[in-house]
Amino acid sequence: MLKYVNSDIVFQEVPGEVALAINLSGCPCRCPGCHSRYLWSDTGTPLTVEVLDSLIEQCNSNITCVALMGGDAMPSEVDNLMEHLRQRYKNLHTAWYSGRSLLSPMLNLKNYDYIKLGPYLAHLGALRSKRTNQRMYKVINGKMQDITSHFWKR
Repeated sequence: MLKYVNSDIVFQEVPGEVALAINLSGCPCRCPGCHSRYLWSDTGTPLTVEVLDSLIEQCNSNITCVALMGGDAMPSEVDNLMEHLRQRYKNLHTAWYSGRSLLSPMLNLKNYDYIKLGPYLAHLGALRSKRTNQRMYKVINGKMQDITSHFWKR
């Protein structure tokens, strides 16, 4: 089961969105130079649909997007939560930050508005670096459009 450690309202992780970012534990990627090593261990609270709903309700409608940060060990569970979000919260966008280079075949793209792919490689930098290996995609009509350059304009 997916577990989350913490959450926060963020403004820079998804272009043009005020996102509830939920940090998931148990990350199998273990990127060298990771700024969130505390998410490597299997710790935290199980992220059920009920818990997810409660986290969203605590935001008092101040968000436009829900972003799951991690969950690479269980992409089918990420997809199940995103499907729940799609069905219950028609006004919220969905985003997933994955440290994998390739999209899991277990995902249904109709459940996503944004997907970030790629491990953090210190010598290439994060999304703000024009040299980054990481990519942010906007899902439009079932196709992934690379929008990484939106991070370079800041």
